[in-house]
Amino acid sequence: MSLRAAALAPWGQTDPVLKAQATLALDLSLPVRADEALQSPSAGPGRSAKPELVPHTQLKAKSMATPEGRAMLVHSIAHIELNAIDLALDVVWRFAGMPEAFYTDWVRIAQEEAKHFTLLRNHLVGMGFDYGDFPAHNTLWDMAERTKDDVLARIGIVPRTMEARGLDASPGVKNKLVSVGDHRAGDILDIILEEEIGHVAAGNRWYRYLCAERGLDPVRTYAELIAQYDAPKLRPPFNMAARRLAGFEEAELAALS
Repeated sequence: MSLRAAALAPWGQTDPVLKAQATLALDLSLPVRADEALQSPSAGPGRSAKPELVPHTQLKAKSMATPEGRAMLVHSIAHIELNAIDLALDVVWRFAGMPEAFYTDWVRIAQEEAKHFTLLRNHLVGMGFDYGDFPAHNTLWDMAERTKDDVLARIGIVPRTMEARGLDASPGVKNKLVSVGDHRAGDILDIILEEEIGHVAAGNRWYRYLCAERGLDPVRTYAELIAQYDAPKLRPPFNMAARRLAGFEEAELAALS
């Protein structure tokens, strides 16, 4: 079996804990087979019955002074990390014809996302809750569906827009949790931020590779992709330090404002 074909198994796994475990077990020494044409047995990644997926406008936060309010926030981050596992695995099996390093990069990213999900889920259990106890939204996977026919659009928008928003949000979310005494969540968010910088950096690197291959200007093309795929509009505050570490160029940072 190739590494790309092996990625389909955790992608299709419905149990979130088993999905994370199967992702962590992927063998990076398998042959990649970049030109292999693969088909998924299902229209989308495996999903459990819980959490209930609702429009993001229906999600209501509760006071951070309550255990439930804190758990809801940790749950929302765990849900993002679970989606991020599927997003990385989807890139691996769906898009053929890229260099081998592209696929090994995204399998490693999927494994780090699985680690993040596991840390957050274990913390939730320690708080007396579990993943699936609260409703969640499907915004991340909706964007994956919109960009499934073009690797440039997928890499241009998902890691460089959707995941980069996580870099911006991380300090504020950490402050919320630490301010009410949840220092363990703060420690987990520090781990996630450090590794997500690397994920966004990989997105920047492969996005520029694809733009160069197609003879496109990265800054202008990014603006065109945002408009074409109706990506979320980015709003401040921006974590400029993290974005610079993730490889955004000054022209791109200036365009944010």
